[in-house]
Amino acid sequence: MVRLARDGRSIPEPTPVTAPFFKAAADGRFLLQTCPRDGAFFYPRARCPKCWRADWSWAEASGQGKIHAFTIDRIGHDPTQKELAPFVIALVDLEEGPRAVAQIVECEAEAVRAGMPVKAVFDLFQPADGGDPTPILRFRPAA
Repeated sequence: MVRLARDGRSIPEPTPVTAPFFKAAADGRFLLQTCPRDGAFFYPRARCPKCWRADWSWAEASGQGKIHAFTIDRIGHDPTQKELAPFVIALVDLEEGPRAVAQIVECEAEAVRAGMPVKAVFDLFQPADGGDPTPILRFRPAA
């Protein structure tokens, strides 16, 4: 089942595996899972995507990265996001190594460029079902 925010956008449902990530995100902290053999990985999952072992641990991350590539949605392809257009979705190379996908905020779409330094931020999305707010990863230009 897809969980929806009050504005109609889909939001993730934390699971036992992802709950520590979302708990830290609600406090503004960015955690990454780290495999003792293969290093950090993202998005949160039950097993390392390289060795498939489950002996990873959570580690505090810097939240710093650089935009690898991006796209600008100027028309709102998802009907629930038409009012938000234009907005930027980017692939961000994190300082710790993994790559994350997220919206770029606090920046005009035309100012976004590949190689641009960014910092992780979390916006709280209010679920339509009245549950607890869910923090969603975003990136803003680094100062």
